[in-house]
Amino acid sequence: MLILAIETSAQAGSVALLSNRSLVTQVVLPADRRSAQSLAPAIDELLRTAGVKPAELGLVATTIGPGSFTGLRVGVTTAKTLAYAVGCECLGVDTLEVIALQVAGEHSPAPAQELHVVVDAQRKELFLARFRLEAGEAVRIGENEIVPAGEWLASLQPGTLVSGPGLARFVDKVSADVLVAPAELREPTAAAVGQLAHRDYERGRRDDLWKLMPQYLRPSAAEEKAGRKPG
Repeated sequence: MLILAIETSAQAGSVALLSNRSLVTQVVLPADRRSAQSLAPAIDELLRTAGVKPAELGLVATTIGPGSFTGLRVGVTTAKTLAYAVGCECLGVDTLEVIALQVAGEHSPAPAQELHVVVDAQRKELFLARFRLEAGEAVRIGENEIVPAGEWLASLQPGTLVSGPGLARFVDKVSADVLVAPAELREPTAAAVGQLAHRDYERGRRDDLWKLMPQYLRPSAAEEKAGRKPG
């Protein structure tokens, strides 16, 4: 099955083409342009370079959050539109799980080692997900949450592995007995989006195209002023 994967939750997004879980090619979006401008041309270039017609896609996958409000809206809308146009399945995957999968695939954990993945939530807060690493898999421990950065740093136990773009502002404050994932494993990639979506698809998961929405976890500043709740 050919999978088109989209990652627009981070500042520098990417798109990838996979055959099942094997990466065919990946394109990183330009960091100096908005994803609304660069995403569609990047997808077109990706498919043309690979010699793949949109109708050959079996699955379109995208991150649904947490992450950039604008980036997530663009990514989810693009994924849904393309999947509808070509008549294929569409799956949304959690940004924090994508990063956890990247780390699990490259890291040899100690028995029952815990992994924390963080994304900057602004206001000195972090989006946080906890996982347990087991034989190349990241098993979730609880739901995503928003935590004060200082509180999270103080709670870290020796031997815990940490990753995610949220570390950029706080990595120098992480205790020396806490393990920090390499920089290349901290940003979500479209390749990992596709791999996670393929795993979930093979396990029988399906998303309703019409109900698939970004998961922001918190309202934007404008929405908070208007009294709205996050998606």
